[in-house]
Amino acid sequence: MSLGLRYLCGKPTCTLFGPDQRLDPIQRIYVINLDRQNNRWRKVRSELGRLRDRTGRLLTQLTRRFSAIDARYYKGPPNPAELLTNYTLADQLFVEPNPLLTDDMNFKNQHVEMTPQEVAVALSHIGVWKTVAESDASYTLVLEDDVYFRRGFARYFEKAWVDLMQTSGQNHTFDILYMSYKEVQTQSQRKSVSDLVFRPNGGLWQLSGYVLSKQGAEKLLDLLPVRGPVDLWINHQFNLIDVFATQKSIVEQRPDCPSANSYSILPILTKVGALTNERPLQFKQRDLPVPVFAFGMVDSGLTALAMALSMLGYRCCSDIAQLPSKEHNRLIENKKGRVFDAYVNIGSFTPRDYVELAKKYPRARFIITVSHIEDESTNSVDSDSNHSSGLPFNRNENRPVTWISNLQNLVDNLLFLPNQHPDKWELLRLFLGCEYPTAKYPEFRQQTRRNPGARHPEDFQCSFPPATRLKGDTSPWIAEGGDWNGIVLADSNVSSTHEITGGSLPDLDGTHWYLREDTFPSNLAIFTKNNYSVNSDSVVKLSLRKEPTSVREYTSASICSRKTYLYGKFVAELRPSNISGTITGMFLHRNSPRQEIDIEFLGKDTTKVLINVYYNPGDEGARMEYGFRGTPALVDLGFDASKDFHRYEIEWCQNSIRWYVDGCLACERVNWDPTPIPHLPLEFNVNLWHSRSIELAGKLSDEELPAQTEIRTIEVYK
Repeated sequence: MSLGLRYLCGKPTCTLFGPDQRLDPIQRIYVINLDRQNNRWRKVRSELGRLRDRTGRLLTQLTRRFSAIDARYYKGPPNPAELLTNYTLADQLFVEPNPLLTDDMNFKNQHVEMTPQEVAVALSHIGVWKTVAESDASYTLVLEDDVYFRRGFARYFEKAWVDLMQTSGQNHTFDILYMSYKEVQTQSQRKSVSDLVFRPNGGLWQLSGYVLSKQGAEKLLDLLPVRGPVDLWINHQFNLIDVFATQKSIVEQRPDCPSANSYSILPILTKVGALTNERPLQFKQRDLPVPVFAFGMVDSGLTALAMALSMLGYRCCSDIAQLPSKEHNRLIENKKGRVFDAYVNIGSFTPRDYVELAKKYPRARFIITVSHIEDESTNSVDSDSNHSSGLPFNRNENRPVTWISNLQNLVDNLLFLPNQHPDKWELLRLFLGCEYPTAKYPEFRQQTRRNPGARHPEDFQCSFPPATRLKGDTSPWIAEGGDWNGIVLADSNVSSTHEITGGSLPDLDGTHWYLREDTFPSNLAIFTKNNYSVNSDSVVKLSLRKEPTSVREYTSASICSRKTYLYGKFVAELRPSNISGTITGMFLHRNSPRQEIDIEFLGKDTTKVLINVYYNPGDEGARMEYGFRGTPALVDLGFDASKDFHRYEIEWCQNSIRWYVDGCLACERVNWDPTPIPHLPLEFNVNLWHSRSIELAGKLSDEELPAQTEIRTIEVYK
């Protein structure tokens, strides 16, 4: 509404645009737009249709769509003569210095690898530069597809252009004029030319709206390759090109077009301690149609579909032979209290169930996965095979059985989803009415249906009281209810193959372990090698000390595995710190998407142990990092862990996680109790850190430092 109010008085004219090269400075507009972002193309065309050129024509007449490189489908690698995807933290700090990161820090030359989105954006702009260089237009306006013109754009732009031409001298030329930018927080380096125009020496982010001359395009191409994100690289070229900017950004990014970019520098700034505030993302729950039912053929992508629905925000139950009876009954009887809103490849659903569900839920969505595009209505499957979806197609007949036809006649919302379709996200977006996700569609081998199992037998030497659940995150991937206890599934036996052992960790710089030299936002200490030591009894000590650095007031130590592991047993024999404000952690972890399995000792009370699981859905590289509390629970140990060494274990299986203390089962979580089980490779860590949260760990007193955690052994069983 606010955007629309800008033009209540009609369509303004900007005399800088027009079709005549002799009379008009700008004869062409290019909009960089993804093929799948038709909605953005319509919005930007509507925006351009609100302004007229010198001849009275709408600016849409001068506009051409430039098909952007799509990160989801670009295979790469890029031509190294055009783009180098590796840059350094020093390159970033040249553009935006950070007062916390001093010149003597050895990690400034740390290499950073561009994200696929950054690669695609850079290649798209390079493609536009080539087009501009080959054109006859003296100047071209280049826009990204998520912009709008600020109120008074035409008048401001015309006046700024006059100032710019007067500054340019007799040649009346320049290379680039920024009209859309974001200045660095430390304020950009600039030299004012007039009240409306300045010449930047650096410190400008974004390339979403700029005027590029033919001469400027040729210069940029001569300066290739781009190294790192294109808006970072171009700052490094400011001393080689003739660049100006309007005193204020007169082209802005639309508030209703959220950025889908993923920034490679943010994890690095987090690790080195430059980012000090933890601002966890909360999943923005959208009103999606529910419930969703999906079934299909052998190897038709059901497991991948279940993960895709989870990434969209559905609480999805999938790939099981039998739905828990309470959930099944509530669903069939359309009663309240259901846990899930999507059901994929559920063996206990009969054809009659699906027909009845279609009648009970007229707004439900039904998805049938098929192997190929041409198989949308024909194929044959052995309905008795556990490897099939159980979808009863007739064998050796080119038609589905009658009930599928009946289902098609009964529901309006039915989608055949071919496993080989090149853009399954687009099919789901149209079918479910959701936004197109930023991550790639997941690729998972179809999983056979998992059979019901039993809780782990309680024949142990000792027992612990039930864990006390603490306040956790709220997300679609956490299922909790008064009578909900998860889904118990059969687990394959855990292999006892001994992978690595610790002891004094003699190969710390070798193939198994390394000492971290980084931190994270909620940690008030930075990890350094100096806080790791080994005593005469071959006991490792991790120390936390008051030692001010440019980014933190404390230093500590962290041991991390060089490898990542998918399932296994992870063991440490240790004695945690009992200093309030400190946390001793023994955990498995990954990012993109974030998944984690924890054992943590809170220094304020070491008679208890905190166990936790963080779960976000997606395939490798999916940027799902929502929440910061996870799903924590406290287990009362019955002894003070800081008084002596004890053996702590995490047993991570495909369908369950078990925590052991001295060989005794302390806690067990099964699938959806309350999260799915992490399904991607994780690294193994043991560390000592100072928590920012006094509520969680207590208040630290410097007089009690140094704090120490001692470790006898670390073992990994694949």
